[in-house]
Amino acid sequence: MSENPSGLQSRLTNFAGGVNRLRMTRWATLLPKIAALEPDLQALKEEQLRKRSLSLQYRAKSGEPLAGLLVEGYALVREAARRTINMRHFDVQMLGGIAMFRRSIVEMQTGEGKTLTATLPLYLHGLLGKGSHLATVNDYLAKRDAQWMEPVYKMLGMSVGVIETQMSQPQRRKAYACDITYGTAKEFGFDFLRDRLLLRRIGEGQTDLLGGMLGKGPAGADEKPVQGEPHFALVDEADSILIDEARTPLIISALPTEEERLAVECYKWSTSVIKEFVEDEDYEYDHEKKTVELTREGRQNVRLLPKPPALDAVGMVNIYQYTERAILVDREYHLDRQYVVRDGEIVIVDEFTGRLAEGRKWRDGIHQAVEAKQGVEVTVATGQAARITIQDFFLRYENLAGMTGTAMGSARELRRIYRCHVLPIPTNRPAIRQRLPDCVFGEADAKWAAVVEEVRQLHTVGRPLLIGTRSIDKSEHLSKLLDAVGIEHLVLNANHVEAEADIVARAGQREKVTVSTNMAGRGTDIKLGEDIAQLGGLHVICTEMHDASRIDRQLIGRCGRQGDPGTFRQYLALDDDLLLTGLGPDKSRKLKELGEQADGQVDRLGPLFRKAQRKVEHRHFRQRKTLMYFEKERKKMQRQMGQDPYLDTPG
Repeated sequence: MSENPSGLQSRLTNFAGGVNRLRMTRWATLLPKIAALEPDLQALKEEQLRKRSLSLQYRAKSGEPLAGLLVEGYALVREAARRTINMRHFDVQMLGGIAMFRRSIVEMQTGEGKTLTATLPLYLHGLLGKGSHLATVNDYLAKRDAQWMEPVYKMLGMSVGVIETQMSQPQRRKAYACDITYGTAKEFGFDFLRDRLLLRRIGEGQTDLLGGMLGKGPAGADEKPVQGEPHFALVDEADSILIDEARTPLIISALPTEEERLAVECYKWSTSVIKEFVEDEDYEYDHEKKTVELTREGRQNVRLLPKPPALDAVGMVNIYQYTERAILVDREYHLDRQYVVRDGEIVIVDEFTGRLAEGRKWRDGIHQAVEAKQGVEVTVATGQAARITIQDFFLRYENLAGMTGTAMGSARELRRIYRCHVLPIPTNRPAIRQRLPDCVFGEADAKWAAVVEEVRQLHTVGRPLLIGTRSIDKSEHLSKLLDAVGIEHLVLNANHVEAEADIVARAGQREKVTVSTNMAGRGTDIKLGEDIAQLGGLHVICTEMHDASRIDRQLIGRCGRQGDPGTFRQYLALDDDLLLTGLGPDKSRKLKELGEQADGQVDRLGPLFRKAQRKVEHRHFRQRKTLMYFEKERKKMQRQMGQDPYLDTPG
């Protein structure tokens, strides 16, 4: 029934080094014990299986350590999954489940079954009835995974809830009362803040503060906290949530003031005059720090430009700042790259996943400046009633774990901030994915032409292709080029998550060509169609390197799942965004000039892209580290003043 233990031990020796190898070798000794229980469990009737599970719940709630219940608990989950959804956990999935119980963030490759693996620690922690939470990146994945795994939990007598964005407070309270709860990190965090505000309101005997803030009526029977104490959180797509999202605090805004309404006029005016300002004359631009500073001539220009009467009440220093912000937004924030306009609102496109980040807003007035730029309603940047960072929120949990396809590159940061081991889990079958030589071109047009030619050649023989782009506008540009040569294809740019998942799931079929922004469809398995393996499997084309190497690895990992064949190739050009961001304008300009003079490919410059990528990754790490420091100091100061560190006034 189980993989040869000595064979897995041998693979662990080759797969991991140092302390990680020792940990996993020790944990792997539990696998034969779990497997030994299978024959007896398979002989049980369904109600007998549930009784065994209820017995474990009783033992857990009576104080028996969960570690002592792991072998029997994991064996029960494996048997329940085999019976209900016809999926039996592989030994490597069991090993991943053991690691996550031991406060680890595991790296499991695409297609290795993270969703099924998650049932193991979620069930074991759920035995206590204190709340076992799985946090993922969007409502669709939370609901999909909960519904998919629910039969496993139900057979073992466990209740399952899902938190979705549009739910009412009573619905949320019911979902949190379940043994196991799926939801997004954002919704879990906002529920924590709403509970915090509610408790303050109840403590102060108020009946309108929170209700008014959340658009609800006076206090009633339903007004009580929805979450319990933070016991266990399992973070899916851990690198995306714990690292990429860490720079964006969750904030509940206070009611707007007259001063904040006046700010709307400033945003509109500054946007209307940015064409009057010239770089190096009216302002200086720092390409690395992404900052704009008006020169003396620029400030004089601001003073002389006509303004509406409303701005008479605004200090000139503030108007300078609005102008600088508007110039920055005009230069760095572009439609169909950083954001889209949907139903009259600005919706951020996540720079790492390519998905729409519903509900998120840029800080420091950037979001309002973008709204003014696009001519949509400028939402008032109000004060804060409550705030928490993703880092702070998940560090509140007594037990924390995570899983992702790309964790090892961020192991040091995850270990330092979240105090979690970061462990690579071997694939169930050896990976045979093949990397083809990189192609580096002098300029983008030559690169795109080469991409189209490779697509044409492979499409002719029927191989499926997945092509990754950095932004929506580039995916649409490539789509037009493919249309011009008559290649039928589908474009994913993260606008409809459910449709996106369905398209990605079919991307491994014969002659399928799928163009995808970053990792649209992340979390969805791509299975090869009939006879595709004989053709070489799925071919992935990376059209540009991303700011984080993890994202490149996520895209590459879509081919070669579960021992399938697959190939990938990286296409680069000397005018790619990464070189400007990572190497600065001077070096980038020289490379661009070199590219314009070059005839064809310039492969010898390939290492420069890795250098630029490392610089950008290090810069983002410093930003996250700085954020963590200031949040820590802010909370320390508020506690010294007797204030709740998550609320804006003393609690």
